[in-house]
Amino acid sequence: MSFPTQLINGYRAFLYARLRLEQGRYRELSERGQSPEVMVIGCADSRVSPEVIFDAGPGELFVARNVASLVPPYTPDGATRAVSAALEFAVQALRVKHIVVLGHAQCGGIRAFAEQSKPLSPGDFIGRWMDLLAPGAAKLGGPEKFASFADYIVALEQQSVSTTIDNLMTFPCVKVLVERGKLQLHGAYFGVATGQLSVRDETTGKFEPVAAEDHARLFATPRF
Repeated sequence: MSFPTQLINGYRAFLYARLRLEQGRYRELSERGQSPEVMVIGCADSRVSPEVIFDAGPGELFVARNVASLVPPYTPDGATRAVSAALEFAVQALRVKHIVVLGHAQCGGIRAFAEQSKPLSPGDFIGRWMDLLAPGAAKLGGPEKFASFADYIVALEQQSVSTTIDNLMTFPCVKVLVERGKLQLHGAYFGVATGQLSVRDETTGKFEPVAAEDHARLFATPRF
């Protein structure tokens, strides 16, 4: 078995481009450690890399990714919980000031939940994980309340972000810091096809495009 060629080629490109420009930054980070102000909870989907979307440099984002950007409610039962561990480290050790929950369009996990897809294995790990979305889905009321199933999927994708923010607030360390104004929770949604980023309004719960004029100007320009 050989290491993937595309990764070796990618590493070479990294060596000659980014590393040459940012080697001082990497050395600094290795000596003093990381101190990012932002944690991003994103989806494992290969099309939605937070570092790419936010054009982040080394050390700028603390990222935790899983299926559908979900966070289980606080459950101190002694079980091994990767997301809770990452959250605890970001909040308690790194003292991040912002947590961004990044959802996205065409999320396979969300679609599997909506379509009640058959398990891919006897363990049904995806199905059990996506059950975390059930409370949010109940708030929407089902696909029959939407003009199309596609509209329902988008609503569910965005509702999952809100559900995760609710679950974050069940963690005592998060709740205390939010109430003291030392930590802010944000929801965001990325359109894979359009590249448009929308941010959740804390008051209305609706997702509004950001940098919309820049996005419109960029894609309105003729390409030759």
